Amino acid sequence: MNRKKMISFGKISKDFGKSTQTSETSSEETVSEGGFTKFGKQSFQSQAIEDLPDDSESKDLQDLMGISGFGKKAKSFDVQEMLEQVRKTARQVTAASRSEIQDNPTTNDKDTNKSENDDSSDDDLVGPPIALNVNSEQKEKTKSKKDEKNDDSDDDDDDDDEEDDDGDLVKKIPSSHEVVMTHGVKAVTAIAADPSGARLASGSMDYDVSFWDFAGMDTSMKSFRTLQPCENYPIKYLQYSTTGDTILVISGTAQAKVLDRDGFEKLECVKGDQYISDMAKTKGHTASLNCGCWHPFIREEFLTASQDSTCRLWNYYRPKQHQAIIKCRAHNGLKTIPTACAYSRDGNTIACACVDGSIQMWDHRKNFINTTMLMRNAHQNGSEISSLAYSYLGNYISTRGCDDTLKLWDLRVFKKPVHVIDGLFSRYDTTDCMFSPDDSLIITGASLKKDETVGKLYFYDKNTFGLVNEIPVANSHVIKTLWHPKLNQIFVGCGNGIIKCYYDHKRSLRGAKLCVVKTHRKVKQMEVVSTQQVLTPHALPLFRQERRKTSRKQMEKDRLDPIKSKRPDLPITSGQGGRVASSGATLSSYVIRNLGLSKRVDDDQDPREAILKYAKEAAENPYWISPAYAKTQPQVLLQGYDDESGESSSKKQKTEEKTE
Repeated sequence: MNRKKMISFGKISKDFGKSTQTSETSSEETVSEGGFTKFGKQSFQSQAIEDLPDDSESKDLQDLMGISGFGKKAKSFDVQEMLEQVRKTARQVTAASRSEIQDNPTTNDKDTNKSENDDSSDDDLVGPPIALNVNSEQKEKTKSKKDEKNDDSDDDDDDDDEEDDDGDLVKKIPSSHEVVMTHGVKAVTAIAADPSGARLASGSMDYDVSFWDFAGMDTSMKSFRTLQPCENYPIKYLQYSTTGDTILVISGTAQAKVLDRDGFEKLECVKGDQYISDMAKTKGHTASLNCGCWHPFIREEFLTASQDSTCRLWNYYRPKQHQAIIKCRAHNGLKTIPTACAYSRDGNTIACACVDGSIQMWDHRKNFINTTMLMRNAHQNGSEISSLAYSYLGNYISTRGCDDTLKLWDLRVFKKPVHVIDGLFSRYDTTDCMFSPDDSLIITGASLKKDETVGKLYFYDKNTFGLVNEIPVANSHVIKTLWHPKLNQIFVGCGNGIIKCYYDHKRSLRGAKLCVVKTHRKVKQMEVVSTQQVLTPHALPLFRQERRKTSRKQMEKDRLDPIKSKRPDLPITSGQGGRVASSGATLSSYVIRNLGLSKRVDDDQDPREAILKYAKEAAENPYWISPAYAKTQPQVLLQGYDDESGESSSKKQKTEEKTE
């Protein structure tokens, strides 16, 4: 009996009854008890030989299945032959390179030693080797360049090195081009730009806040909106939020306001009770504001400093009461007024500059009772510190005071200023200072003295505090400065109401560069497109359209229409139709109209004649007076007139007596 065969993965043959020895051996090796194969290590050559079918078997299988072929055969690669061929090419290339090195006498001994070592390891190379002469030439060139640089550096002095550094710092300042934007007539005391650099806001002493959109402006450089958010109070400080959707407005009032990007009011802080001495018991400020700023990370929190000797933290969603209060104290424990405030870059510290010349700092994560860092007599006592700015790294702060000084402080060694510059005159209490985006420069402006005619913008090196560059801005005071890190443009607010924008044509991005390209165009008048006329000569009169008339005929027709031509009221010639004529001021004409005796009485005729027309009718048919007195007074008491003379009888008698 035929034994039942198990499934195997051996060769396929035409004879299904009997299997060849090769198939039996392969099946015995692969099939085990239970029909499962053995998973063992097999050599690559045996697998390749078993898997590849013979030509005779493939022909028999093709005849059995009735097909012409199995398609293209897979290519077989001999790895050993490929390795031998690569070794031969490598030996040829190394031999050629050695011959070139022997011909060239300028090669180094090190290179020859390397080539000898390469000869011993030729058998191990796979692929072409690296040309040694090329490496030697490159090394010689680099050595010669280094020697030249070292010689030049030895010859130069330290002063030349400083000049090179100054030159590099000057190149960082974007001041190759400038654009003028006119805000108004009075001094610009506040400038703010949103983080993206798309819009700019400016405030001045004329109570106005102007919004500038760089994408929508042209060479005319006109603001798209100007408003007075705080009525008749000067604008002291402006700042966009971290997201750029709101702007904080600090003015001379005790209430800070928050506007959206288009200038519409979003909230107004509450005003405190000015009759309460304890400022912690009031819900808001009781005196005018000096400064304010947004938190760098918490988008709904902002800080305000006021003349009531307090700084208050506010929440955007709860403006009816402050979130926290900070009381500024002098060295004797009395109140002192904060003139400038700022958050640190990480938002963990709040710094305030006060009138007594002190710089006080509190930890934002703790209660605002005791200061974490305090510097008394940082500036002159009694002079306001107009600005306090943190560096971008957060290790330094710069202060600008009305005592004509600019100081740099290191927070790690907060004992004395690192650098001090005197002689910077400041007329406004909003004159500020700031760091460049890479913390290498400090920028500030100066007001005009009596003998000066040009206000300047100064750039100082942060490390040495040497004057790097000064830019003459305008024939007025330089008050506010703003170096936008994303646009790489500098905005300067002046005392004559203009804003100057400095930028570099290559290093600056967008901003004012978008406006300079656009030409100013006049507003085009709207063009009216007339509707097409459909000619329907056989239509019914109801649906037939009138023929189009010329513009002259249409104008003449509209002229006759009092509504289309807007004809004024004609002068009054009569009193009809409810209108009083010039003669209607008389009593008789008024009585005639109101009693309805005559609805069509001409005002030019005599009113006595109009009344006497009805005398005969009244005598024949009395209606009002005669029937009432007919019984009591039957006789007429009045004397009548004679028909001939027209005079009364009494008058005749008196004249007759006199003649006698």
